[in-house]
Amino acid sequence: MATAQAPEAIAVGPFRNEPATDFSKPENVQAMRTAIEKVRAHLGREYPLIIGGKKITTQDKIRSINPAKPTELVGLFQKAGKEEVEPAMKAALKAFEKWSRTPVEERAHLLFRVGDIIRRRKHEFSAWMIFEVSKNYAEADADIAELIDFCEFYGREALRLAKAEPPVQLPGERDHLWYIPLGVGVVIPPWNFPGAIMGGMTLASIVCGNTVILKPSSDSPAIAQKFVEALIEAGMPEGVVNFCPGAGASFGDALVAHPKTRYIAFTGSREVGLRINHVAAQTAAGQIWIKRTVLEMGGKDAIIVDADGNIDAAVEGVAASAFGFQGQKCSACSRLILDEKIYDSFIDKLKARVEKITLGDPTQNPGMAAVINEASMKSILDYIEHGRRDGRLITGGRRDTKAGEGYFIQPTVIADIPAKSKLEQEEIFGPVLAVIKSRNFEHALEIANDTEFGLTGAVYSGSQEKLEKAKREFHVGNLYLNRKCTGAMVGAHPFGGFNMSGTDSKAGGPDYLYLFTQAKSIGEKLT
Repeated sequence: MATAQAPEAIAVGPFRNEPATDFSKPENVQAMRTAIEKVRAHLGREYPLIIGGKKITTQDKIRSINPAKPTELVGLFQKAGKEEVEPAMKAALKAFEKWSRTPVEERAHLLFRVGDIIRRRKHEFSAWMIFEVSKNYAEADADIAELIDFCEFYGREALRLAKAEPPVQLPGERDHLWYIPLGVGVVIPPWNFPGAIMGGMTLASIVCGNTVILKPSSDSPAIAQKFVEALIEAGMPEGVVNFCPGAGASFGDALVAHPKTRYIAFTGSREVGLRINHVAAQTAAGQIWIKRTVLEMGGKDAIIVDADGNIDAAVEGVAASAFGFQGQKCSACSRLILDEKIYDSFIDKLKARVEKITLGDPTQNPGMAAVINEASMKSILDYIEHGRRDGRLITGGRRDTKAGEGYFIQPTVIADIPAKSKLEQEEIFGPVLAVIKSRNFEHALEIANDTEFGLTGAVYSGSQEKLEKAKREFHVGNLYLNRKCTGAMVGAHPFGGFNMSGTDSKAGGPDYLYLFTQAKSIGEKLT
């Protein structure tokens, strides 16, 4: 893996988050539009699997389409099946022999080079996301910025972990604590953060010395393919990451069950995560380890607004949390819990704010664009119908055909939703906000915690006593006070949830790389 300098000769400064692009500046808008046109010229191409550095085609294909314009093909991808499982595993196992022994400095600087490549092509990567998953400019830019952050943060974390020492050195001994790689990992990312989450799980894996079989979502293989291109350009050896879009029921399940799979890193729905956990727990013939699962699943996230909170700030925070990227975030505000003293007045202000959200083609940078696919659209509309029966429609509630031919749904607010009802308990993953009335702050916390999930939450209150109570009693992995419940920043907000929201993986935090390593203690007697 050739570099301009030996890794140890390159200074590594402190980590800093990649800044967001300011799209209020005309030159930045023009730069994004230029990138969009560049990517538009490459739509519809066919891409191979990449296994052990070899480009492979299959009979079955995956069609990645533009959700805002379903007649537009983003790319044609090979569909890995059971017959690709063994070649992918053998390639990853072979690469592991050398990669696991590659100095950590070399692995870390691979990540830094990848970060540099993506930073130079930031708008281009964002443009692929705009076409493939229908993010507007700011949402796409934030996703790619987080991907760059993971390159920089995990590279530095790997270097830090390599210097770990046991807390005690016994007299007459030299004691060591090494964090060594696990083996071959299966990385199964979601479509909603197809840059940051896909890249983050992959980068954490390989910087620790593991090798990866990457099975991106069938809704977002193009972004993963561009990421793998960047890895190869940066000098990644063949077989370290094997690019394998494929069916979950055949290829994915077979990988999870494979005796040589050492761990599975997954982000997605509760149902699929629990299935992976179940299958991984079954010991296959020839398996010599307990498989590790790193699972980030769903949420039913709540924002509590107390009567003494900053109402105008809360309205903005709720609107951004509920309807950013069409509500398709595991961290999105799906439940708004309002004190009865401000219930009606807050809803009036929220209605006016939500009705200002524009809806349309993401290449034109609206406030909201299309949901990911037709099946998702139908599911979201079904939830809205339940909400109409159980509560009071405030705004939205329909498919918006005026926005275009794609899967557009109006931002929807439904009030008077009873606790424990379908809309209040189940993850919708779309632009639908359920509003619930609380008697007081204690009742609001009770409602917020009365769910099987525990991912994110937020509280708006002017009372420090109530905020302290929320810190102790609001049972979520990521709690935000007097700010929105989305937008976790690498390093500042390690991300992961409780209960059915997953294994509290804390991506982007100081503990994350431990999940992709195992500790080896060495005591050497001095003579």
